Amino acid sequence: MKQIVAGFTTVENRIHSFFHNQSLGLLLRQSNVRKEKGISLDSLFQFLLAIAFSGKNLFRLMEGPDCPDFGKDAVYRLLNSVSANWRRFLLLLSTRVIVHKLLPFTDETTTKVLIADDTLYRRDRSKHVELLARVHDHNTGRYVRGFRMLTLGWSDGNSFIPMMLSMLSSAKDDNRLAPMRADIDKRTNGYKRRRESMQKSTDVLVEMVAMAMTAGTKARHLLFDSWFAFPATIRRIHELGMHTICMLKDTGKITYKLNEWPLNLKELYREVCKRLGRAKVLAEVLVSIGQDAHGNDVAAKIVFIRDRNSKKWLAILATDTTLTAAEIIELYGRRWDIEVFFKMAKSFLQLAKEFQSRSFDALVAHATLVCSRYIMLELARRENADPRTLGSLFHAVCDELKRISFTEALARLLKFLEGTLTNSIGLCKEQVRQLIQDFIEMLPRFFREPMLLLARN
Repeated sequence: MKQIVAGFTTVENRIHSFFHNQSLGLLLRQSNVRKEKGISLDSLFQFLLAIAFSGKNLFRLMEGPDCPDFGKDAVYRLLNSVSANWRRFLLLLSTRVIVHKLLPFTDETTTKVLIADDTLYRRDRSKHVELLARVHDHNTGRYVRGFRMLTLGWSDGNSFIPMMLSMLSSAKDDNRLAPMRADIDKRTNGYKRRRESMQKSTDVLVEMVAMAMTAGTKARHLLFDSWFAFPATIRRIHELGMHTICMLKDTGKITYKLNEWPLNLKELYREVCKRLGRAKVLAEVLVSIGQDAHGNDVAAKIVFIRDRNSKKWLAILATDTTLTAAEIIELYGRRWDIEVFFKMAKSFLQLAKEFQSRSFDALVAHATLVCSRYIMLELARRENADPRTLGSLFHAVCDELKRISFTEALARLLKFLEGTLTNSIGLCKEQVRQLIQDFIEMLPRFFREPMLLLARN
């Protein structure tokens, strides 16, 4: 690695440690990612991970004084491989990190969730990229050239780990601007990914959720926004044994049964009893979203909340009817983790910017590389911020990090402050207590009263 990205010793060590600690070489071979000759697969993959941190693109690295011992053809042969199963590699890597690194240090009572969403993979200047399509940009309302990268990730409220992705073209022939390769072997993984890219996003999502449920991540709730919130999709996910929490959109055509009457979202809001005053939760109601494959009604809870940006309301649906309205809102708030991932991938990890290959296999391989970089950074952040990753030394003091209230946390900080003032400044105990007492008196009443009780104790 030192010959590949000179001057980035910290990055080299981080990538080398991540590669070997997580056995990426073994995971690559289990996913049929192989090289026949030349530079080893391990060195080449570590080079690909390091490009985004070097501040240069592939061309500049190849032309610079610190160029590697191989040419760009070796890179593109790996990226363009039709036999490599990049989905299996990302699933194996994410599962290994979640099961062995994150779950042992996460409280059992913490709800683990899966999060699904798609983002725009733009190729505005391209014309002949395989399966290039006209894709709708939700932000501008226009159609652009590119793909939709459907991503499924795992979250425990602290860390987000991308588990699977699918590069979607378009299910409509008229929207596809370039055809699929005609000479590709239909037995290869590349052919399967190409056929999948032409399916509906909801069908692909259900298949990805079914695969993720076998990974042992202990996630039983799936979060997504209103673009996937169709009763048929929610029922299919429910049949897999996964609960759904999603935002709803009022199209006027989608109905929910209340007392055997089908009502759309606006009609349902008019029928339910609203809470008085300026309550954030306006109402909640139990409905039926249809029947599953066995003829049983699928119950769901719809929570109407006040939109803080306007005078309108929003609706969140949850098939787990045992959750309270506050728990549903709190869990849905975790969906923002995947938006942070998309922002990080595009702004810092070179998603859709690093390689300009026309091969569909290279697009999938590059997106998988970006997810691998993000997992490496997320694992490093978790290890540096979470004292439980110190291992047995921490567990000898505390078996599990418990959630404490704000008041208790402030009381502990004041205790540390008392010790610091006594030892560093040399104030006597009475002076320190008087300073802390004056500080508590300045706090709002909501915190002052419990703090006075804690200070006396």
